Amino acid sequence: MSLFAFAPSRGPRWQLALQAALGISVPIAVMTLVGQPALGYLAASGAFTILHYGALPVVERARVLPVVAATLIMSAALGALCSGTVWLASAGLVIVAIASAALAFGFRLGPPGPLFFVLTFGLAAHVIGSGAISGELYVAAFAAGCVFSYLLTLTPLVLPRVRRKTARPLLDLFPGPTLTADGRMLLLRVALVAVIGVLLGVVIDPTRTYWVVGSGIAVIGVAAARRAAFERGLHRMLGTVVGAGVYALLVLLHPAGLLLALLLGALQFTIEIIVVRHYALALVFITPMVLLLAGAATGTIGSLDIAFERVVDTLVGAALGAASGVLHPRALPTGSD
Repeated sequence: MSLFAFAPSRGPRWQLALQAALGISVPIAVMTLVGQPALGYLAASGAFTILHYGALPVVERARVLPVVAATLIMSAALGALCSGTVWLASAGLVIVAIASAALAFGFRLGPPGPLFFVLTFGLAAHVIGSGAISGELYVAAFAAGCVFSYLLTLTPLVLPRVRRKTARPLLDLFPGPTLTADGRMLLLRVALVAVIGVLLGVVIDPTRTYWVVGSGIAVIGVAAARRAAFERGLHRMLGTVVGAGVYALLVLLHPAGLLLALLLGALQFTIEIIVVRHYALALVFITPMVLLLAGAATGTIGSLDIAFERVVDTLVGAALGAASGVLHPRALPTGSD
């Protein structure tokens, strides 16, 4: 994963990119038009559903994504339940990180691994804990976004040639539960990042712990190779710093309503085209998109103080995730997988 070169193309991604863009922009646009933009921001997070199993045929995605969506909704519900105090939210964050990593690696979920389950929990606990919205309304809006995003992934089924493909059984699509040596190492790394990230959050700011942990888990990814963690950590640090600068420029437009929906959709489309070829460059767009969406949901959009905090949290988390790369599969006891 070079900073100075693009990885080879893995085939066209425009369809996935378009679905992800619509998944984030349409809920915001629709709810803005009906006078409830805040609900649109929450429903837009349901686009996380689309970002899983993007390489599978549509007929197989139709089978696996309901499981992904249900797990995401469960993560949001747990975040709502743990939003009462930062300490409860921190403990829940560790539990969700370990449990979702065990599921992701045990059932070969593939990219992006446990990342969005952890972020969904953290965002729910943070937004609800701030008093911006009730837990019930948050989960309902997020679930509606997940359902909408799932329906978007089914749209290619209107074509007969797409429907004619035969889907594998669900048990073949979710092989497991077994943990290979790589899977056990990745799970150990996630557990360490979650625990240490929560402890660091006590020093930094307990309400921002989920961002530190999420950044670390993003760096860990789904590859156990030591070099992969170091490289992803470097990409995330540099991409986030540049992306924060892009955010500072975009807020000069004072994006809101339909303009914000269009801007977020454009950023999401660009991300999905680039992310498999250059992680750092993708983060130049991921950072402002997440800052804009989170800022809109919490009423802090345009705050450069929040942007600075997120950069600090990301740098800490990315360094933690990269440092976890010192652990590698050979460090585990040998045995049968």
